[in-house]
Amino acid sequence: MTSDVWLPVPPEEIEGLPEGLRYLFWDGGEDGGQPFPGDPAECAVYVVPYLKPDAVKLRPLASLENVRVVQTLTAGVDDVMGRLSDLPPGVRLCNARGVHETSTAELALTLTLAALRGIPGFVLAQRQERWENAFHPSLADKNVLIVGYGSIGAAIEDRLVPFEIARVARIARSQRTTARGPVHPITELPSLLPDADVVILCTPLTDATRGLVDAGFLARMKDGALLVNVARGPVVDTEALLTELEKGRITAALDVTDPEPLPPGHPLWQAPGVLISPHVGGPSSAFLPRARRLLADQLTRFVNREPLRNVILTTGAGTAAAGGTGSGTPEADGV
Repeated sequence: MTSDVWLPVPPEEIEGLPEGLRYLFWDGGEDGGQPFPGDPAECAVYVVPYLKPDAVKLRPLASLENVRVVQTLTAGVDDVMGRLSDLPPGVRLCNARGVHETSTAELALTLTLAALRGIPGFVLAQRQERWENAFHPSLADKNVLIVGYGSIGAAIEDRLVPFEIARVARIARSQRTTARGPVHPITELPSLLPDADVVILCTPLTDATRGLVDAGFLARMKDGALLVNVARGPVVDTEALLTELEKGRITAALDVTDPEPLPPGHPLWQAPGVLISPHVGGPSSAFLPRARRLLADQLTRFVNREPLRNVILTTGAGTAAAGGTGSGTPEADGV
């Protein structure tokens, strides 16, 4: 039985790793050409490097003949989902639920407040040494719609509550009830959009959500509404968004774009009413402590043959796995 674990974090930096496994460090290297740390056929658990190009982090997959677990350090697993055919049957694909909620929710709130209160304009005015006092919208008394109500969506709501918002509406793939209130199915999205002053996207990228925010979606948003995207760029139809931004009818705060990285000269850079951050929802000082805890716990479960956390699916099973804790479906998280 294979016992190698490929880690993108040096194993000596992770407290609580269980005995009985051989830990090998591999993060792809600076240029993506770092040699594999061992025989890929001996790798039992592959932890996908974080913040690396797809070509780097997916490079080992076809050689992992006996891998049993692929653990991402992202909430979304759309990159790996496109390469499942490279993996043998019976491999459990797990996401990083519990790692990114804090950081992503912070950024969603930051982008919302910055866009509403005119912070980008203040920065520009400061550079030009101009004092421009003006009224700006407040988050207080606003209706907020969260599209993609998994653990990240819930964390965003936790941070919205102290800001005296009027109401939060929640959208997920299916209807359910939470301690904070009802979660509406995505079929009710058209009826909820017109009342939202702020629409926050934190849904994963799937076949169902690709292009979800299209011309029809945007047309249903009220005049002056703010769209915040901390999900994935292709959830939004960029051309449709540009059309609405150019009209000045809505504004946007985007941590993710399509294409990404956004190339120089792309019209989104200069579109009116848009604030752009370079996909920094996850990478903050909150990331590593939570990632280390997840890996130590997950590998302890693996050694002890206990149910793994955050199992999205098992290859060859045809459907999302029911095992693990928390939601076992891709819509559970949005980065």
